[in-house]
Amino acid sequence: MITAAEARSGKGHRDENFPVASRVISARHRAPILAFYEFVRTADDIADHPTLAAAEKLALLDKLEATLLGNNDDNPVGVALRAQLAQRLLSPRHAQDLLTAFRMDVTKLRYRDWDDLINYCSFSAMPVGRFVLDVHGESRATWPANDALCAALQINNHLQDCGKDYRDLDRVYIPLDAFAAAGTTVDALGAPRASPALLGVIQKLAKRTAETLLRDSRVFSASIEDSRLALEVAIIQTYAERIVEMLRTRDPLSERVHLRKAGFAGLGLVGLLRGGASRVGRIFGGAHKPQDA
Repeated sequence: MITAAEARSGKGHRDENFPVASRVISARHRAPILAFYEFVRTADDIADHPTLAAAEKLALLDKLEATLLGNNDDNPVGVALRAQLAQRLLSPRHAQDLLTAFRMDVTKLRYRDWDDLINYCSFSAMPVGRFVLDVHGESRATWPANDALCAALQINNHLQDCGKDYRDLDRVYIPLDAFAAAGTTVDALGAPRASPALLGVIQKLAKRTAETLLRDSRVFSASIEDSRLALEVAIIQTYAERIVEMLRTRDPLSERVHLRKAGFAGLGLVGLLRGGASRVGRIFGGAHKPQDA
């Protein structure tokens, strides 16, 4: 069996379709975030490996967790994250939750309905934002808005890659009841172009993501104490909203539904401006708030 390092795809944090510990984040917080990313990226590459058997993937994920918990020093990314967690007095729980999601990727190939998908996101996406918040010492009162944004990012990614996930890994994150309601099946994901029924499924899910998750996450940036993290979150919110707009008008089976570098830059500026405005509103709103009697 290959090692966890040998399972890596070569993808790094600069290849993601949203910023990971960008220069907006304070330098003192980037090391633990990047260590967390490398750990998660390694686990993700194991789960997505094209030739490893399911049992081999699960064994590698178990070994990765053992390193994280200090039971061996076999995986450098586990050792690095363990050191960062110890330095910050942080729990490994968020990383362990993500390992649960990657085990689900290996063993659970279909999702019954929206609630089933959101449960998956509670392991696969929400812990990422929670970890970043913990690194910054933010209140857990920010978690509901974080969870909404992280779930939206995850579902956007599922819809962007729905054809590839089905063809390459036989993985379908679009809920089965959505296919049934539209009178189609998961086999439609194998076509070179989405059928009208499948397009309807994708667009309805994108609409639900926008009108529930991204609606609930709009308050997230303004609720964060650290001004630089608040700006980063504002940028990510802007990216997520742009992607969901693209998913409501494009066919991810035959069209590109990812932002190009120029789009990243432009939306990053929009996000910065939007985040800055929310900070100003928060400051002046607080300044004019009546004092308690």
